[in-house]
Amino acid sequence: MPSTHIPPLPALPGYLADPLHAWSTPLAAPLSPPFPFTFRDVTVLTLAYRTTPDAVRRLLPAPLVPINDWVLVHLYNMGDVEWLGRYGECNVMLGAALPGRAQGGFSPFLFLNSDGGLAQGREVHGQPKKWANPRVETRSDLVVGVLERNGIDVLTGTMVYKHHRGDLADLKRTTFDFALNLNYKVVPDIDGRDAIRQITSRQLAKVQVHECWADPCSVELRPNMQAPLHLLPVVETGPGYFWRAEFSLEPGRVLHDYLAPAPAFKNT
Repeated sequence: MPSTHIPPLPALPGYLADPLHAWSTPLAAPLSPPFPFTFRDVTVLTLAYRTTPDAVRRLLPAPLVPINDWVLVHLYNMGDVEWLGRYGECNVMLGAALPGRAQGGFSPFLFLNSDGGLAQGREVHGQPKKWANPRVETRSDLVVGVLERNGIDVLTGTMVYKHHRGDLADLKRTTFDFALNLNYKVVPDIDGRDAIRQITSRQLAKVQVHECWADPCSVELRPNMQAPLHLLPVVETGPGYFWRAEFSLEPGRVLHDYLAPAPAFKNT
């Protein structure tokens, strides 16, 4: 007698994914990709500047502590991302440490124009992603990075086009090692109570830098209360880096769980 077993349908658009193992919704057309996935043809303009120590402290959630007063703004043209396609992103980072556990770049602000990238960043990593329009352009002999939201160019950064070759290791020594991204993740439950409240970390894998250029940069900020980079005022500009790379995004870690039970102390 022939078997009546029907194999499960693949988790592809147009098919209903297994609700016990689905990574994202809608079940018939998932929005965000599971790990790992790869970013190719990525063009980056990184702007470094100093701000005030008080400004850094105000934007770091305890128990994170500041490393220094450097701000790094990474503007990306994501040219070819599995699942997500082509989009722009802007990651603002502050040097921060979780004492005794980790040190890296904390993201107080992060902007992009991909709904799948926005959902994946917020739901999985806890990144503070909001919709905006970041872009990197070459205008004749000038590299220009712009972050636009609500019709306002919130940030404009520039550097000369490919005058001096650079090395990202020099940038990390000057500012901080931004390879490890720290984020404050908060997800409320349906009844309004806390479901998740964590400090998370993620690190890019299989990073290949195809070219890198370094020269002084300019940074101009314009106030926008929905994208308040002006809370990190420019005190002194530093180096700019213009680079092309590819990398993969893989699972991260929970470094600190605010909701974990406090350790019990035994009477001696």
